[in-house]
Amino acid sequence: MNDCSNVKMIMALIDTHLKEKHIPDAEKIELAKKDIPAIELIESMSQFFGLLSDPTRLKIVIVLKEKELCVHEIAGAIGTSISAVSHQLRLLKTAKMVKNRRNGKMIYYSLDDEHIEELISVANEHVNE
Repeated sequence: MNDCSNVKMIMALIDTHLKEKHIPDAEKIELAKKDIPAIELIESMSQFFGLLSDPTRLKIVIVLKEKELCVHEIAGAIGTSISAVSHQLRLLKTAKMVKNRRNGKMIYYSLDDEHIEELISVANEHVNE
């Protein structure tokens, strides 16, 4: 036998060995499939995380984590224009990540609920590990 034939034979043996050692467990596959939510929920979750993938929106959520702020205060804190902050707040409000409260002519923003704060805290801990 030539060297090329030996290499092919060895590769075939390795391939067969790997296939035999890594037979997927059909029961585990089915159990894993059951954990996947309906496509509508997957799409909503994807959109939710997509909103947090924008640095400006993420900064807004972070500054609102501890305190209620108006648009001017948010813009000053994150170093962005008021119009850019207003646009991002509109998206975050539609996604129910932030809520607002009117006090006379002023509108103050805060996180919609504790889940958003928890997500930011967990993400921060994970990245800093």
